Amino acid sequence: MSRRKKGQDIHGWIVLDKSLHLTSTDAVTRVRRAFDAKKAGHAGTLDPLATGILPIALGEATKTVAWLMEAEKSYRFTVEWGASTDTQDREGKIIATSDVRPSKEAVEAALVGFIGEIQQVPPIYSAIKVAGERSYDLARDGEVPELKARTVLLIEAHLVDVPDADHATIECRCGKGFYVRALARDLATALGAEGHVSALRRTSVGPFHESAAITLEKLQEVCDSGTASDSLLPVETALDDIPALAVTAEEAFRLRQGRGIVLLPHQVEELRSKRRPRVVSGEDMSRAALATLQGQAVAIGDARAGRFEPVRVFQLSASD
Repeated sequence: MSRRKKGQDIHGWIVLDKSLHLTSTDAVTRVRRAFDAKKAGHAGTLDPLATGILPIALGEATKTVAWLMEAEKSYRFTVEWGASTDTQDREGKIIATSDVRPSKEAVEAALVGFIGEIQQVPPIYSAIKVAGERSYDLARDGEVPELKARTVLLIEAHLVDVPDADHATIECRCGKGFYVRALARDLATALGAEGHVSALRRTSVGPFHESAAITLEKLQEVCDSGTASDSLLPVETALDDIPALAVTAEEAFRLRQGRGIVLLPHQVEELRSKRRPRVVSGEDMSRAALATLQGQAVAIGDARAGRFEPVRVFQLSASD
């Protein structure tokens, strides 16, 4: 006889404002416990030395994590000139120093060269696997893993503040797999300087922004007061850029059973007009759509040949 999972069926997203030094795993654990939720997960690790947006999925929302992992992200970070470290942040060991302090104009001009699709070598202190081992584990054991450059996208980047000659604060928006620490490293190299990230804050992940974020302390307060549900965003929030397909109650019933439905000609045309290239977990999902019943997620599915076949089904009640 299997044991019943502990916790409640809580479904939705928490936009956590992660504090300094807290790991992403610990953040998920604390949110899950605050809600007494059965299931929880996060959409993209945030380093312990970084603060800001860490979207945490509860219950059925965990089925949308892979989609949010593909989303654009925004950061605000400060580069400290004068020293480079092995981790490219203030936690690491200094490996090089320089008296060069780039001017505001020089930083602005250099940033332009990184906009668009670029080749970026990830930091050796990263979670990328090398021969089955995490790169940061190899680095901590004294090895220097050889990481290959990858194509990443930097959508925009601009200098927002120069508080003093030793620091430059930059805001950027990027695609999946982009490393801010690597940008700081490469920017310093382009400027003939040494530098590392001394402060890093993630300001958005896809549809989740700072304006909707809540700290762990505040979250615990609302959980204790019985108003925690006010902080939960709907499961479908993470899927805001996927074409929506309104379905009937009968069609929703079929989809929740894993059965497909027939699309009307106008639905086919509408979904076709909203298609765009999309890869999720390595699979082509350009024909994906979100079936909804009265605005609530029913299923993510594949729309083709006049039919909608469910790929991921959500078991939500009207009260969720």
